Amino acid sequence: MKKILTCLFAALGLTTACGQGDYETDVFKTKSGKTVTFHALVHASIRIQYDGKEIEVDPVMKLGNKTIDYASMPKADYLLVTHEHFDHFNQDAIKLLFGEKTRFITNKRCADMFGSGEVMKNGDKLHITDGFTIEAVPAYNYTEGHTQFHPKGRDNGYILTIDGLRIYIAGDTEDIPEMSAIKDIDIAFLPCNQPYTMTPDQLVKAAKTIKPKVVFPYHYGQTDVSGLPGQLKGDGIDVRIRHYE
Repeated sequence: MKKILTCLFAALGLTTACGQGDYETDVFKTKSGKTVTFHALVHASIRIQYDGKEIEVDPVMKLGNKTIDYASMPKADYLLVTHEHFDHFNQDAIKLLFGEKTRFITNKRCADMFGSGEVMKNGDKLHITDGFTIEAVPAYNYTEGHTQFHPKGRDNGYILTIDGLRIYIAGDTEDIPEMSAIKDIDIAFLPCNQPYTMTPDQLVKAAKTIKPKVVFPYHYGQTDVSGLPGQLKGDGIDVRIRHYE
């Protein structure tokens, strides 16, 4: 019954989760009325569809007991990878998604490992088309004893601006000071699993700093994120928990 109701809400134009295949989906409208659809694949792997284009973020074929069938998906138009760790950078998945027109956008380390790619470093901005830009922003650990996991300056988070809709994909990071400069975000994907990324309290602090309209906790593994919607309800932030374990 719950699934029927959520799908009905979606049909009525309300943004919610509604199953498509084996993956939860969320649909948003851009300023000109086009749709942007997010598919919650696994962990940090996100499939985004917009205006006939396929955007894949950190595609990984297998994590734990979950396998993603990228062979059944269209080739990627844009393929973004944040950093080199196995749960973000998977060459087999990239090769399955790679087509003649695919643009592989990543940091220097991953481009070197893969043998090709458009390198973005923190602070770079890429104009894709009119109305579509990608910005690379910092993603790193600062907690003592954790900085070796994601050193400052190596990895990327990304801000996608798609027809006015601003999407922040944080990558593996803590609630770093640079987040105070991230503005006007509609949708934020924020990681939540220490020692590698944020604690739930850090995620709450990050969300209150960024002030997005919607937050998807992701990369959360076994971390209990069930309390996050209640913690951010008073701030007017819609927290949506999907299968991004």
